[in-house]
Amino acid sequence: MQLTIDPSEGRPVYRQIADEVEREIAVGILRPGDPLPAHRALAAELRINPNTVQQAYRWLASQGTVDVRRGRGTFVAATRPVRPQRHTAREIAARALRDAHRHGLLASDLIRAMEELAPETKG
Repeated sequence: MQLTIDPSEGRPVYRQIADEVEREIAVGILRPGDPLPAHRALAAELRINPNTVQQAYRWLASQGTVDVRRGRGTFVAATRPVRPQRHTAREIAARALRDAHRHGLLASDLIRAMEELAPETKG
């Protein structure tokens, strides 16, 4: 797993971990039944408190994304709840807006840049 965590970001680290796990599931890097790293191993890799990883795993379990099997580990759920693309797109847009504002950009600047980069807008 390749998780990208930014401690300076406004979102709590446990949510960043959860979002990264969900992203890896969405793009097919993680598949149903795949094990997630042990919380202590992932915490050591990310250089964060193991409780933070445990909190992320608990949150993912509460969303039905993973199954926690006591004594065996945490696994991607065989059947996951389907999140509407609109919901995912709004979360991504919210993160992009926060980042843009941190860099002194307006929403219109970000929209213009996305329109320039979006493949469906290129002739």
